[in-house]
Amino acid sequence: MKVEQIHHVAYRCKDAKETVEWYGKMLNMDFILAIAEDHVPSTHEPDPYMHLFLDAGNGNVLAFFELPTKPEMGRDPNTPIWVQHIAFKVKDRDTLIEFKEHLEKEGVEVLGVTDHSIFHSIYFFDPNGHRVELACPDPEEEALLERMDAVKWDMLNEWSVTKKAPKHADWLHAKELNKDA
Repeated sequence: MKVEQIHHVAYRCKDAKETVEWYGKMLNMDFILAIAEDHVPSTHEPDPYMHLFLDAGNGNVLAFFELPTKPEMGRDPNTPIWVQHIAFKVKDRDTLIEFKEHLEKEGVEVLGVTDHSIFHSIYFFDPNGHRVELACPDPEEEALLERMDAVKWDMLNEWSVTKKAPKHADWLHAKELNKDA
């Protein structure tokens, strides 16, 4: 028994139509399905909602709920804004740069390109305040992932005991840190 893949990931949105249009325009995602009801099927509570689904590529689906009767959306004040995000893979660095330029041209503030050694990323926010990351593989990704794989359990076990960042893979961001020196 094993999970096959993510069926969909769902977030809340402020405005369903604005969200569909933004993801279509900014990330070229197709709108694939909408479900709207006055009662929640799983809990049977009366609560009208719009549930929309977007094609995130390769069988991946990003979904949103607009909940007009609920209080305004907020964030968990105890979780830093950079933690909760959704990341999408793009083909390569050229594509990542194209997205960065496209987003900036459309008025979206973009952070990065950040070099994580195994991949490279840009970060920005959708109109709902959700942090979005686009990531492309590093040309040396396979070898770097092998290196990371060799230390993952040692890192996890050390973290579990100390709650301090283990140094097994401190080489990951070393070139970024050295660049600032």
